[in-house]
Amino acid sequence: MNAPVTIETTLKDWETDQEVRWCPGCGDYAILKAVQRTLPQLGSDPANTCFISGIGCSSRFPYYIESYGFHTIHGRAPAVATGVKLANPDLDVWLVTGDGDGLSIGGNHLMHVLRRNVNMQIMLFNNEIYGLTKGQASPTSREGTRSPSTPVGSYDHPARPAAFALGSGARFVGRGFDVSKNLPDVLKAAHAHKGAAFIEIFQNCIVYNKDVFNDFAAPKGAEDRQLWLENGKPMLFAKESKGITLNREKLSLEVVDVIDGDWQAAGVIVHDVTNRSIAHMLVEMPFGRFPMALGVLYDDPRPTFEDAVAAERKLASEGKQPDLAALLAKGQTWTVDA
Repeated sequence: MNAPVTIETTLKDWETDQEVRWCPGCGDYAILKAVQRTLPQLGSDPANTCFISGIGCSSRFPYYIESYGFHTIHGRAPAVATGVKLANPDLDVWLVTGDGDGLSIGGNHLMHVLRRNVNMQIMLFNNEIYGLTKGQASPTSREGTRSPSTPVGSYDHPARPAAFALGSGARFVGRGFDVSKNLPDVLKAAHAHKGAAFIEIFQNCIVYNKDVFNDFAAPKGAEDRQLWLENGKPMLFAKESKGITLNREKLSLEVVDVIDGDWQAAGVIVHDVTNRSIAHMLVEMPFGRFPMALGVLYDDPRPTFEDAVAAERKLASEGKQPDLAALLAKGQTWTVDA
């Protein structure tokens, strides 16, 4: 959560004069517009906002947001973003990465920014492929994916970004997809969370992995395979004709039919964003037998890293006067005569 501001902006205030250089039809365009529409609704101030990215198609993002930005190196955006937040905790920091940038060379850095709980919004664009470097299999590519690096099909078990985030200690995990009208709501919830807020955004790569998410994210006809989660509401989908229940003997989730709208009789469970165990089950649900869980899966704040650092610095400096000369002369010193 960031300090409240009163500035009023419009989408146009967040657009830069830079040519947007993504392939025509790329899902990144929709995500960019969703962010540019959301920032005015948050009351965000361009002068107090910073977008930081790594390397990849998604990482061109800072060029297209009229605010401060930093295009860093492959996988290291979390380390740079942590430094920015520690240097100026009042900054509203957004970190933009992709499944290749964030989960391959950057997996170690992403893990630590999550476990430390640095207060920022982390958007991971997941298109299950390396787009910028011409379509090689990425850490999230499905088994059997054919690409220049896996010509006969990938045999790797794919990483699951939301499961990775939970396993790394993230206190906020959300999911959405590029063209969803609900994506801004997930972004708002992430911004309201105080701490590291992780959002996995499924993104269509029009060139190298086209329509890979169409089974649940197609513009029309896929709504029945989406489970949009809302805190305090029953887990219903398919026009509320189906729901998710918890088999308490097996400690596993199951799909049930809802008759005449009576979800309670069907045993449908109510979503509690603070329930970490259920959040783990939701991100592990195999798509096909289950719908795709979207929205805010987990939201349970705890103290942030920068607050702890500030408290430690205050404690260490109490009763002391700043004296650079004394600090330099502390311990063993030598005087060299000419």
